This record gives sequence, C-alpha cells and structure tokens, in this order.
Amino acid sequence: MSVSAQERLSAQERVLAGRYELAERLGAGGMAEVHRAWDRRLHRHVAVKLFRAGTDATGPHRFENEVKTLAALSHPGLVQVHDAGTSDDTPFVVLQMVEGRTLLGRIADGPLSVEEIRRIGAQLADALAYVHEQGVVHRDVKPSNILLDHDGVAHLADFGLAQLIGATRLTRPDQLVGTAAYLAPEQVRGDEITCAVDVYALGLVLLECLTGRREYEGSEVEAAVARLHRRPDIPRDLPPDLKRLLNLMTSLPARRRPSAAECAAALRHVPTRTGMALPAHRPVRMLVAAGAFALAATAGVTAALNAQSPPAESAPPTTTAPGTSAPEMPATPVVASTPPPASATQVVPVQAVPVQVVPVQVVPVQAPPQAGHAKPEGKGSDGKKGKNDKGKGGSGKG
Repeated sequence: MSVSAQERLSAQERVLAGRYELAERLGAGGMAEVHRAWDRRLHRHVAVKLFRAGTDATGPHRFENEVKTLAALSHPGLVQVHDAGTSDDTPFVVLQMVEGRTLLGRIADGPLSVEEIRRIGAQLADALAYVHEQGVVHRDVKPSNILLDHDGVAHLADFGLAQLIGATRLTRPDQLVGTAAYLAPEQVRGDEITCAVDVYALGLVLLECLTGRREYEGSEVEAAVARLHRRPDIPRDLPPDLKRLLNLMTSLPARRRPSAAECAAALRHVPTRTGMALPAHRPVRMLVAAGAFALAATAGVTAALNAQSPPAESAPPTTTAPGTSAPEMPATPVVASTPPPASATQVVPVQAVPVQVVPVQVVPVQAPPQAGHAKPEGKGSDGKKGKNDKGKGGSGKG
C-alpha cells in the first residue's frame, strides 16, 4: 500500500524546509497532493505540492530542470511557481495560492453558458499561447488543473507533465503521459508532441463545460482509443462560429488545429446580430478561409451603401447585398414626390407606371360633360335648369 507524502513527514517536518508550515490538504492526484501552507519568510499563504515516492522516475535532475523552466514563466493565467526543493527525499513545489475552486467543481454545478465559455476559454488560450511562446507544452490540460478564483478568472495549473518543445523525450516511447480523457490523437498513437496537443485538450475541456460531461468516457484505454474512431459530438445549437472553432480545435490531424493565440482571438470575436463579423482584429488564420466569403460580401455591401445618399440604416445588409438593389434606393424619395415635373420621371423610367396612374384620377373631372344627360333626371325641369347645371355639376346626390 502506498504511503502518502504527508504521512512520510514527521510532526517536526510539518514545517517544510524550515520555511513552509503545512496545513490542510487541498487535493490529491495520482502523482502528488497539494496542501495549504504558510510562508514564514514572506508572510503569505501558498500552496505546496508534495510528490509521491517513485513519481520522479528519471531522477532529481529532471525535476529540477523542469521546475526552473516553469519558475521562469509569468502570466496572469498561470499559477506562479515560487519555490521548489526536496525534503526527506520528497520533492515539492511551492505555488501561488489561488482562492477559489477548480473548473471541475464548477462543471459539477451544471453546464456553463456560452458567454462563460468564451470568457474562460479565451483566458486559458491566452495562457497557453504564452507558454507555447516560451517553448513549453503543458500536456495535461483538464478541468481539475484549471483554477477559478473568486473573480471568475481562470488559472492554468499543474505543469508536472510539461515538456520542452524539441527536448529529449522525458518518458518511454511506450508510456502514455497525460489524462486519457483529454489526450490528443497523436499522444495516443505515440507520435511527436507539439503545442497542438494542448489546443486539442482545451477544445475537449470547453466542450465538457458546454455539456456537463466528458466527451470520451470509459476506462483509460477505451477513452484514449475512442478519439481515433470518432470525432467529438459538438452540439448543433451552438453559435456557428463557436461550433466551427471547436471542430477545428478537436481535428484529428494536428496540422488543422489553430494555435492557442488564434483560439483566444476567435473566442473573443463575437459576431453581430446580423451575422456579419465585427471589424475588429481577426488574426485567426484557420478561420479566415472559412469566413472569406462573409468578409467579401461585407465589403461589397459597405461599398454599395457608401455610394447612396440615404443612411446605411435604411436597409439591412441582407437586402442590399444584390448588386441590382443599389440603383433602386434613390427611387423611394422620387415616389414620395410625385408632384414634381415630369423630368423627375425621366430620371427613373421605372417609376413611369405610377405617373400614368394620375390620368385615372381625372375621371371625376370629366364628369361635368355627362351632367347634360342628367337634365331630364334632375328636379330642374320646372324652368330652373341653369341653376342646377352650374351649381350641382356632376356631384349629384346619386
């Protein structure tokens, strides 16, 4: 039976390295457990991660090198590494204390809204983009490694499995590193690891936030192999841009996935109500091809509207998109001003039909000549014909 790192510490050693006073346990995983602690030197609360015996299979040098690399990382979306060392053959890492809960705990309360997913996803993608720029791959992005502080800001934690890009493989070729439910297909196949594995895992995490459940369930082997045979089931009722992004992030070929920076930009890039893309930054190369037609149509609409005298609000983009509608826009004020001279109708021949309707309204004016035929029917047969003809005209009571 394995002995926990805390149980291997005596009562006197609850003050780790003569500096960190260990308190309650905050969580535990397969490789380590995390405790709240008090830093006597800097007078602040910290989180201390104690690794279990046997987890550092490649020796202390690997542990020290990784810690030094991660300690150099500084980003608002990362849990900062403060210190590291070994006490009684127990490796430990001192981390920034994030007061809040894990994303896993938040998902347990129910699915997140699309707005929450965009916000949290963009924050995590920003953090991953920074990490990737520093030449590091996280390799274990999952809800339990994401902390949400009291303000709802996401922090990516646990770089215990992180690997330097292009560095010598830290594990055996036949050793699967990571959490099975969030592994990228290339990790399952044992192929080269790149930054794309983190993007894939983040896509699955965001999908889990939407549905409230893991996409690939079952045993570790079943969950790992499942992604090689079927794509993730993306909900159909998602906004089109978010659905398209999640499909790209979880693409089977790693080369099709956008970078973390592109994901962050896309998650912040919310379409307008009319479906037209906002004119803000659009650096997502993977999404430009998919949205090229929409951008071209938008440019055409803008040019057409600028050429007209009425304001752009007079007609929605979808009705002005055809090229034939632009010349008809000035016709509206012409119809409203039918009294002007006939020259106005010559400018817009199409409006000649309404102008020809005017003679139809002259019919009542032609009624007076018919009044003569009405003489026998009138009451003026008593010799007052003249008065009746001139006074009543064609407006008889009939």
